[in-house]
Amino acid sequence: MSSEQLTIASLTDRVKSVAVGAPVSAVHFLGERAAFVCAEEKVAIADATGEISHVVVHSGAILCTASDGKRVVTGGDDGRLVALNAKGETSVLATDAKRRWIDNVALHLDGAFAWSAGKTAFVRGGKGEEKTFDAPSTVGGLAFAPKGLRVAVAHYNGVTLWFPNMAAKPEFLEWAGSHLAVTFSPDNKFLVTAMHEPALHGWRLADNRHMRMSGYPGRVRSMSWSAGGKGLATSGADSVIIWPFASKDGPMGKEPAMLAPLQARVSMVACHPKQDIMAAGYSDGTVLIVRLEDGAEILVRRNGSEPVSALAWNAKGTLLAFGTEDGDAGMLEF
Repeated sequence: MSSEQLTIASLTDRVKSVAVGAPVSAVHFLGERAAFVCAEEKVAIADATGEISHVVVHSGAILCTASDGKRVVTGGDDGRLVALNAKGETSVLATDAKRRWIDNVALHLDGAFAWSAGKTAFVRGGKGEEKTFDAPSTVGGLAFAPKGLRVAVAHYNGVTLWFPNMAAKPEFLEWAGSHLAVTFSPDNKFLVTAMHEPALHGWRLADNRHMRMSGYPGRVRSMSWSAGGKGLATSGADSVIIWPFASKDGPMGKEPAMLAPLQARVSMVACHPKQDIMAAGYSDGTVLIVRLEDGAEILVRRNGSEPVSALAWNAKGTLLAFGTEDGDAGMLEF
């Protein structure tokens, strides 16, 4: 245990260990149960007591995952898109005709879902109709806008805003470089991408004005909006970087907050759904809960393992789950 961790409050004795038995790539909550997505083949579903069941969802690597709280949808290198519900039941939503890898997936609250294989993005609406869009290069990320059926398709040199149900021409937001993960702000005013280089790029959607967010020592692999969308918490540095989005200009001309510094790089972030607190995971296995107002910290997991690779709160904010690259996992109930 580091000297830093000895000086802060701890909840480590309240964490229930979960025997996932494989590297964890993501975690989502289905009600009060946590679905730990493994790097290959299976998902482990656990409750707050640590009781666990394993469900096979793919025949190989699991490449992407998303959840709307009712189902977890995964894409794999077997060319299949699979949905898993809270009962542990699976259904195949789509199979790529060419058996290409399913690289990205996104879910809409109305039941629509999007996925990509190579340069092609697909959307299937709640009534089952399917639309496709061919991006100029391999799709790096997908996201649904919080209002209306609009999909952000990230790719090389920018993002395309696609309206699957409209005849309107897709809108192209240009910025040189490789754009990967993409996210809309909860108020639908901003769009942000994590880039292949150690930086974020964004656009104010009212006028497509650029927003450059740089200074990271490493790539940003995790982003999470705070409750109400006032800030965007990110990984990629030895502290959590939180960019301000409360004003109409977003982070333009403003410095980010830097919270919870450690002698390790932040690998995952997950903001609480209702309160101004967040969970942060680090490259040395540490997990902290951090108050956004003043940076006060509570230790959830001590260092000494592989990087934290998954973090999530349940919808009520009463449960926190984490997983690591070496298969260690746990749940904390408040």
